[in-house]
Amino acid sequence: MAPSKVLAGARVVLPTGIVDDGRVVVEGTRITDTPPPDAETVDVRGHWLVPGFVDLHNHGGGGASFSGTADDILTAVRTHRLHGTTTLVASTVTDDMDVLVRQAGLLSELAEQGDIAGIHFEGPFISPCRKGAHSEKLLRAPDPAEVRKLIDAARGRARMVTLATELPGGIDSVRLLAEHGVIAAIGHTDATYEQTVEAVDAGATVATHLFNAMPPLGHRTPGPIAALLEDERITVELIDDGTHLHPASLQLAFHHAGAARVAFITDAMDAAGSGDGRYMLGPLEVEVTDGVARLVQGGSIAGSTLTLDRAFRRAVTVDRLPVQDVVAAISANPARLLGVYDRVGSLEPGKDADLVLLDEEFALKGVMRRGAWVVDPQLG
Repeated sequence: MAPSKVLAGARVVLPTGIVDDGRVVVEGTRITDTPPPDAETVDVRGHWLVPGFVDLHNHGGGGASFSGTADDILTAVRTHRLHGTTTLVASTVTDDMDVLVRQAGLLSELAEQGDIAGIHFEGPFISPCRKGAHSEKLLRAPDPAEVRKLIDAARGRARMVTLATELPGGIDSVRLLAEHGVIAAIGHTDATYEQTVEAVDAGATVATHLFNAMPPLGHRTPGPIAALLEDERITVELIDDGTHLHPASLQLAFHHAGAARVAFITDAMDAAGSGDGRYMLGPLEVEVTDGVARLVQGGSIAGSTLTLDRAFRRAVTVDRLPVQDVVAAISANPARLLGVYDRVGSLEPGKDADLVLLDEEFALKGVMRRGAWVVDPQLG
């Protein structure tokens, strides 16, 4: 077991507020109240200590995909851990049902081992009108029997399914997901305002990357955006990479929904933490240029190359959001959605020692997961 540690002198972000010259005590894999006599003190003055990041929506990184082999999946997980994501849900992309069923089995094994926090199925139950970087020929309506097939293949590790709930079977599929404790997320949708309200009443609780892959907000046709922003039951995903959203759109969503209803996500694909070049997103080829991923055929944005440390820094330094609100959006809120807030999402005694060390400019300087340094603290 790693020696006990006292991380002392940082600005510590707690659910109750920011503590200057604070400390976090780590004993084994957990945060505790009182350090044992032999605890090592690490002086982290001039830094911020925040909870480890929780990513609800992530397709890969480090040149590897969650649609790949076990080694690919672990490569992607390690890549994002180096950027502060200590809890991660692996997202699939539209493919043949038998391919998705096989992948669900593999991902569920890694979830059982604790490498990932579960599975998010993004597609194939989405609208061809708002398909984004999904293969149109593989899309299908959300037949509840097929949705159930994916849930069963995930062996209790399915955490979220993104649906175009206006399609045939959409509302029944939302009810099915809610009954099985799986998040029904509205996304890649061409729904009207009224259809979106119906889906939320049926049990949908998340907006998949709000604004992206859905009709724009209109003065006579408010569409899904207005319905999702106004309903207190909905948590809205936002991709804060400077590409997916205009800053004003992000501010509109954040301030209308409030800090308690936002979850920052990456929607990352293979190139995250890697570099420009050609990649595959499911069966589709992607070109990444200057960090922006687009389909080779058609030019649609194809996920992102974002990591959550960059999202955190941008949210504070560019969007000028309060640090405590950003911590809620990047750690606590997604942890609550996943039902794991009793273990992660805040720096409280009894929880896993998952934390991120940032300098005064909010650049990442250290990552700890379950009491062990993933990125050794850089304090020079």
